[in-house]
Amino acid sequence: MITAPQVDSLNLVLPSEPLLMMGAGPVPIPHSVAQANSIVINHLGDTMAKVIHQMKEMARYVFQTESRWILGVAGPGSAAMEMSVANLVYPGTRVLCVCNGYFGKRFADMSTRLGGVVETLNVPDGEAAQVAAVREHLERFKPEVLTIAQGETSSTVFNRHLPQITRMAAEYGCYVIVDAVCTLSTMPLEMDNWKIDAVVSGGQKGLSSIPGVSLIAFSERAWDRINSRPAAPPHWCLDAKLAENFWHNASYHYTAPVSGILALHEALHLVCKETLEARFERHLRCSLGLQRGIEAMGLSLFAPAESRLNSVVGINVPDGIKGADICKQISLKYRVEIAGSFGLNIVRIGQMGEQCREHNLFRTLHALGSTMKDLGADVDVASGVAELERGLQHSISA
Repeated sequence: MITAPQVDSLNLVLPSEPLLMMGAGPVPIPHSVAQANSIVINHLGDTMAKVIHQMKEMARYVFQTESRWILGVAGPGSAAMEMSVANLVYPGTRVLCVCNGYFGKRFADMSTRLGGVVETLNVPDGEAAQVAAVREHLERFKPEVLTIAQGETSSTVFNRHLPQITRMAAEYGCYVIVDAVCTLSTMPLEMDNWKIDAVVSGGQKGLSSIPGVSLIAFSERAWDRINSRPAAPPHWCLDAKLAENFWHNASYHYTAPVSGILALHEALHLVCKETLEARFERHLRCSLGLQRGIEAMGLSLFAPAESRLNSVVGINVPDGIKGADICKQISLKYRVEIAGSFGLNIVRIGQMGEQCREHNLFRTLHALGSTMKDLGADVDVASGVAELERGLQHSISA
């Protein structure tokens, strides 16, 4: 018999001082969300049925849709991405994937594995997708499905022309899938008004819930396509029709992630309590304040202002310094966690959900500036912090 290993208990593995999570996700979670995540109930009982009903009502508000086809996913935002593709794409489906970075390309990879005929629109680094370029592909390639990220987490690019692109695609009869993993509840997204057929999001970013439980919304039009598929999707767990059993019929699909669902319910409740309007204003004010502070310190931002994502801020790494060293130093010495990137010479600071609190911004900016000085960069920490304070005092409506 194999003997039991001798390992440290978890309290000896975790750092004595918790890290402030200011990377590209996961983010800090409110106490009430953490408390909800500690509860286990019957995943098929009456209480769970009430929880699911309320979750769908709140999710419709957050997605801005009247569609009844809200589903949860027992997996990360990438599982929600795969669920959207797996149910709307089948062998021979023509798919246009708009790629501003790593996650746009992930859509293309998923679609290819499902037998889709995939064409990519590769957007230059730091730029948003342009309406004319998308139109050219729609007219020539005639895709049945289009995928695009509202905010490309990897490159910190915001596809600001998303409403025009999605409405245009709808005019061509194309089904539109939008990745809102880092943007849902941090900035406007109007599923119905923008003619979007599927929106996917993870719990661990703008919603400030735990990683591993995600949300997806399908339009009525998309659900009709799902019902008329020539064959069932190859992914059993991600089959939307099977998921309907649990999320709409209070019946069995698989054992649901009960604690994670309760956490996501509480996170959605906090969004509704704050209201989307107030939440959008808070995120924009905090992100712009942080961006001003970073630039005043003497650092530069990666994406131009016209295509810059507020949810995740990309900072160019100064010459002679490695991004990995920045992430390591700020974590070990200042107990703040920020993120590297996927091939770009940048570091990233998240501005999603609970990250967008003033005390978090001051601590993070000071830690970033101090780290840069430690590594030999010429930065003015005091000017950066002062500009952050001025930025936070500035009203967005002013």
